[in-house]
Amino acid sequence: MSRILVTYATNSRSTAEVAETIANHLIETGHNADLKNIQDVSSIESYDAIIVGAPMIFGWHKLARSFLKKHREVLGNKKVAYFACAMRLTQVPGEKLADIPLTLDTSLAKAPQKAGSLSIKERFTTIGYYLKPMINSAPNVKPVNIAFFNGKLETFRLKWWEAAFVMIVVQGVPGDYRNWEQIKDWSESVSRDL
Repeated sequence: MSRILVTYATNSRSTAEVAETIANHLIETGHNADLKNIQDVSSIESYDAIIVGAPMIFGWHKLARSFLKKHREVLGNKKVAYFACAMRLTQVPGEKLADIPLTLDTSLAKAPQKAGSLSIKERFTTIGYYLKPMINSAPNVKPVNIAFFNGKLETFRLKWWEAAFVMIVVQGVPGDYRNWEQIKDWSESVSRDL
C-alpha cells in the first residue's frame, strides 16, 4: 500500500483531530500513514501521496497555503488531496468551479438564503471563494479530491480578530459540528484514489 503523509495546520486542535481521524482510517485500510503538523514537515519526497488539511480562517489557513507554495514542484508529481474545516459553506447554483472532484459535508453546504443574491457572509463563504487560495497556492497540482467538512468553533481559542470575523461576518455559532461519519467516508474514498 501507499506511504501517505497527512499534514495539517490548525488554530485550536479541531482540524488536527480531523487529520488524526483520517490518518488512523488510512492505517486501518492498510496504508502506511504519517500524521504531522505542517510546521514539522521539512521534506515530502519519500511519500507516495499527501493529504493537506487546514481550517478556513480568512480563507484557507496561511500555513497550508505556504506549504503548497514551498513544495509545489514535488507535489505536482504526487497524488494529493486537500480538506478544509469551516463553519459555513455557501453552494451557489451554477457557480463555475475548478474541474476537481469535491466532497461537501451535507451538514455544512447550504444554498444562499435569497436566490440570485448573496449576503456578505455568503460572499465570504462560497465554494469558489474557498477554493481559489487552495488552487492558486500550487496551480500545477491537481488534487484527486478536495473535501469541505463542518468544523468546531471555540472562540476563546482564536485570536480576537479571528473570533470577531467568524462571529460577525461568517456568523458562526460556537459548538462542535464535525460529522465524523462523513470524515471517515471521505478517508475511505480518498484512500482508494491515493
